[in-house]
Amino acid sequence: MADIDKEKLLAKSFVFKALDDEGRRDLAASTHVKKFSTGEIVFNAGAPGQSMMAIAEGIVRVELVTPTGRDVILNELRSGDVFGEIALLDGGERSATVRAVSNTTLVVLERRALMDILQRKPQLSIRLIELLCERVRRSDERMVEIAFMNLPTRLARLLLRLSIAPPASELSPATRLSLSQSDMAKMIGNTRENVNRCLRKWQEKGLVDLKDGWLILHDRQRLVALAEDE
Repeated sequence: MADIDKEKLLAKSFVFKALDDEGRRDLAASTHVKKFSTGEIVFNAGAPGQSMMAIAEGIVRVELVTPTGRDVILNELRSGDVFGEIALLDGGERSATVRAVSNTTLVVLERRALMDILQRKPQLSIRLIELLCERVRRSDERMVEIAFMNLPTRLARLLLRLSIAPPASELSPATRLSLSQSDMAKMIGNTRENVNRCLRKWQEKGLVDLKDGWLILHDRQRLVALAEDE
């Protein structure tokens, strides 16, 4: 792990881009790197939260079990994203479980070191506030979608979100997704059977294709129209 450039990895993140070179260098010096295999738990809901993570490589999934025992996927995060900021900032327990969806490398920032940087670099505090606001907005959007929008609209919005290239990336939107139908259902608050029926109808109409475990997006424009059909 000694050959991993932590300062460079932090520079990929929206949050830590707010720091100048000196600030990132100071922060990188107080971090360590952890690697997780596919399916491995990063932390569980209810665990003590004394650190925040920046994703260097890989994908993690934020999930929660409802009081009725239903699994819900709250978010999927990729390289450059950060997570764990809520428990780190308020000193409370983890609000959700995070699991590695692929082999994942994380840069871990401990609470004491980050708090010291926040006092010296107020621009980082502003970025963290922006991050929290963005996540609150997304949570509000999710509640509205589940409460008031039909399944095709919710599913189209999900596929469009998941296929968008990461910020600052030169990549085009993805045309293939490997997410399972069960996972899609958990993300939009529905059942796998209903998601499967909807995808089959879209397949017949030429919007998508289901092949070898991949969901292939053929007609993004029509998916956008469905996503706007409230």
